[in-house]
Amino acid sequence: MTETKVKENEIVVPGEEIVSGMGYLPAYGTYRDGEMIRANKLGIVHVDGRAIKLVPLSGNYLPKRGDVMIGKVIDVTYSGWIVDTNSAYRAMLGLKEATSDFIRKGADLTKYFNFGDYLVAKILNVTSQNLIDLTMDGPGLRKLDTGRIIRVNPNKVPRIIGKEGSMVSMIKAETNCRITVGQNGVIWVSGNPKEELIAVSMIRKIERESHISGLTERIKAEIENAKKGESQ
Repeated sequence: MTETKVKENEIVVPGEEIVSGMGYLPAYGTYRDGEMIRANKLGIVHVDGRAIKLVPLSGNYLPKRGDVMIGKVIDVTYSGWIVDTNSAYRAMLGLKEATSDFIRKGADLTKYFNFGDYLVAKILNVTSQNLIDLTMDGPGLRKLDTGRIIRVNPNKVPRIIGKEGSMVSMIKAETNCRITVGQNGVIWVSGNPKEELIAVSMIRKIERESHISGLTERIKAEIENAKKGESQ
C-alpha cells in the first residue's frame, strides 16, 4: 500500500519522508530508503506521473547541456564571444555556432555581438572541466533588443514557467509583454513601461511565493487589479 505523507507543492527538508510504499519512483532531489521515498535537500514536492521530485528552494545555477539560457557578452576574441552564464562558469560562443555568415579572419566581431549584448543561446556542451560551448542555431535563439533584464533564483524558474508554460504564458497574455525565461535564472521582459513593471512585479511575487498552491489564479487576479489601478 502506498501512502503519501505530504501534499504536492509542500516544502520538505532533507531526510523528511514523502511517500511510504512502492507506488512511486524517486527522481531529482529524492531517494529511496527501504519502502520510503525521502527528500535529500530542501525543496518543494512535485509529482510527475509516478515520479516524486523536488524543486529546490536554494542553490546556484549549474549549466547543463541542452539548457536555453540568457547570457551577457563580456568579451570578444578572435574566434568568438565570451558569455556570462549567471553561474561560476563562463561560456564560449564560437563563430560557426553564432552565424551562418562567412566571417573573414580579423573581421570586427562586434558588428554581430558587442560588449553588453544579451543573447538567448543554447548550451551545446559542458566538459568535465566545466568549459561551456554555446550555439545560436535553433528556434528562438537570438540577440535581445530593448527590454528589462532581471535575475531570479534559478531554482524558481520551473515555477515561473509553470506546467507546460502555463504561468509565463498567462503573464504574457495579461500584460502584452514579450518574455523569455532563461534556465539560468535570467529573464527578459519587453513591453510598454507600465506593463513591464507589472510583469516584473508578478515574476518577483512568484519567486517569493513559489511554494504556495493556487498561485496562477492569484497572479492573474493581481495583474487585473494592477491594470485597473493604472487605468484609474
